[in-house]
Amino acid sequence: MKRTLFDPVPRAEVIARLRRLAPETPRRWGTMTAPRMVAHLTDQMYHCLGDRPCTPVRGRLRWPPVRYLAIYWVPWPKGRSKGPPDAFLTQPGDWHADLANLIALLDRFGARDPAGAWPDHGLLGRMRGSDWGHLCSKHFDHHLRQFGQ
Repeated sequence: MKRTLFDPVPRAEVIARLRRLAPETPRRWGTMTAPRMVAHLTDQMYHCLGDRPCTPVRGRLRWPPVRYLAIYWVPWPKGRSKGPPDAFLTQPGDWHADLANLIALLDRFGARDPAGAWPDHGLLGRMRGSDWGHLCSKHFDHHLRQFGQ
């Protein structure tokens, strides 16, 4: 079974990995700084929780079989900076406040019902709660590994 942020154990592990980061933690690939990565993950949480709508982007990823492969099977490529434009809106601020906000968003996410209504993803289109749980887990893991966590 793939990991999901609806499961409290993987969610607690992600939070522990986030807490081990520092603003000056060096990246292993890509161009993001640790504060920029925290802001980027915050944008994803705002989007999936429905706090901020995301502009739909047309493309193959919206086709259900491709979406399924992207969420559940295909490894995340390193150094790929493409994503929905709305995933790069939040600007880094105070490190401790930004990290606390992201952790609070993760807690809100975990408290939601995966069977409830969930917003569409900008690139992937229609998403169920279970899809969001796996996608967010995969996305967080990708960026935490980017910073050695």
